[in-house]
Amino acid sequence: MEVVIAADAHDIGRLAADRFAAVLTRRPAAVLGFATGSSPIAVYQSLAERVAAGELSFAATRGFALDEYVGIPAGDARSYAWFIRNRIEIPLGMPAGAVQVPDGTAADLERAALRFDRAIASAGGIDLQLLGVGVNGHIGFNEPGSSLGSRTRIKTLADQTRVDNARFFHSPADVPTRCLTQGLGTILEARAIVLVASGAAKAAAIAAVVEGPVTSMWPGSVLQHHPRATVIVDEAAASRLQLADYYRSAAS
Repeated sequence: MEVVIAADAHDIGRLAADRFAAVLTRRPAAVLGFATGSSPIAVYQSLAERVAAGELSFAATRGFALDEYVGIPAGDARSYAWFIRNRIEIPLGMPAGAVQVPDGTAADLERAALRFDRAIASAGGIDLQLLGVGVNGHIGFNEPGSSLGSRTRIKTLADQTRVDNARFFHSPADVPTRCLTQGLGTILEARAIVLVASGAAKAAAIAAVVEGPVTSMWPGSVLQHHPRATVIVDEAAASRLQLADYYRSAAS
């Protein structure tokens, strides 16, 4: 696992965007994995700036979202389908529907999860997957206790996750209790992974994910088994890393 300690969220966005640019330079029709939430926004802003400047094109790319709430229609501004369309596809110049999102309104959610996993495989797998991490160590919506080999499936959200996501709703009670999420096993099949995190609130999770034992209690720790996983964090998120000085030295 490569660990990069950046100056701030803007710097995180730039460094992660560099990884996307490198993939698209080699393969303009790359298959990309997109995360939602607050942490990746700086990455998408940096990518959008490059697209606007004519330095980068996503016109030929396809993508897959990590997860979606159960029961929220795609047109609802609180859905991840809305986030994908308005924060990713439009700013990056991607056609509508270029990024597939799990169908959280499907009549048969288990079938929808299986169909999503198969769609990733049919696309040839994901070339680069972007991730954030929750304060409890979840990636995607794989909450503590998730199987390290899990596939895309229905998952019940932890109370902490619902509290953390309440800022997008009227109250914590309005946050859905279930979601469809790529599993840890699904995520690990991406050929390269970049996880981004900023702020002191993520410091414990980053320390556990990067330097702790691989355990389902900190689901993101499974990334230690990935041959091309990169973690990009700011100083605050890196504040509990025991080997922070080493990571700085290795990156210089």
